[in-house]
Amino acid sequence: MLRSVPKFLGWGAIVVIAVASLVSASVYVVTYHPDAIENEAIVSTEPAPQAKPGQQLKVLSWNVQFFAGRPNNKFFFDGGTDPWPSQRMVNSTAIAVANIIKQEDPDIIFLQELDDGAERTRYHDQLQQLLDLLPAKYAMHTSSFYWLADYVPHGELLGGVGMKMSIISRYRIEHATRYALPNITTDDIITEQFKPKRAVHGVYLPIEGGGRVNILNTHLSAYAQGTNTMALQVASVGEVLRDIEANGESAILAGDFNLVPTESAYQELGADSRRYYNPAGTEIAPLLDNYKSVPSLSEMLGDDHQDWFTHIANDNQSEMPDKTIDYIFYTDELILGEHYVRSSDTLKISDHLPIVATFTLPAPQSR
Repeated sequence: MLRSVPKFLGWGAIVVIAVASLVSASVYVVTYHPDAIENEAIVSTEPAPQAKPGQQLKVLSWNVQFFAGRPNNKFFFDGGTDPWPSQRMVNSTAIAVANIIKQEDPDIIFLQELDDGAERTRYHDQLQQLLDLLPAKYAMHTSSFYWLADYVPHGELLGGVGMKMSIISRYRIEHATRYALPNITTDDIITEQFKPKRAVHGVYLPIEGGGRVNILNTHLSAYAQGTNTMALQVASVGEVLRDIEANGESAILAGDFNLVPTESAYQELGADSRRYYNPAGTEIAPLLDNYKSVPSLSEMLGDDHQDWFTHIANDNQSEMPDKTIDYIFYTDELILGEHYVRSSDTLKISDHLPIVATFTLPAPQSR
């Protein structure tokens, strides 16, 4: 005969379930849960001209590392002990970023790692801080958050987080969309909620007389070594590009991919840096194989490959760039002109360097 279950065990189970439900509900309320595909707002401060067929379009892509500046940016997630940047450092770095942008005078700006509502940078909107320093001709912008929570219970954070990627344009842009990317596959369900939720953020650049170019920004995961996360994210990015091509449209995709381009690039890394990348082969290969890129694969394999380095490892004692992990991909209809990594005067601004490229838009089709 079965013995009856003691009442206190029944009540204990109820308490455990109630506490677990309360914790789950609390976590859900304070964290970010974007849909697979979402529309994003486009802000227009004044009327913007429409791009013309056959014109040149200059773009700049830059991970500005929440205006933390360099050096003293070896933070806990890289195994460092530096404190979060002071307001003075944030302000001076924002000015330095704005000065580079004004000198380059790009038509489209892709930015990654802008804080907005983050305790570590005193809850300021860094995009607006930058826009206040730029000419009024940058009349349109749009953003997608990829790290957002009212509170993160981590000893180095203990407060709200808000980080976004942004596209700034001097030309008219339309229909901003956020495409969710897979999260790190080994995180448990609670940890996953407090971590960044990566995405592709895209807009249309309408062309006078008809047609459009898709302008896309992204920042793939870091610290996903030992998982298949990066392969899944690259596959998702590739799917977005294939859908665009299937519609007969062109695209420019820029951002921080957190992936080295080749086996030889991996072998050049120091031992500490290698642990962040896949020794069995880089996951970005499908994009490099199927799309044109800045830098190109031949440039990254050439004698001057160091000219195309875009990132400075925090464990690099030389304080010099040692790898390429930022790229611009583009489709065949666009013609690449001058392009480069601006490194001569940007080494102290961020741990990433800006990539600049000029494209010629498709010419008007004859009727």
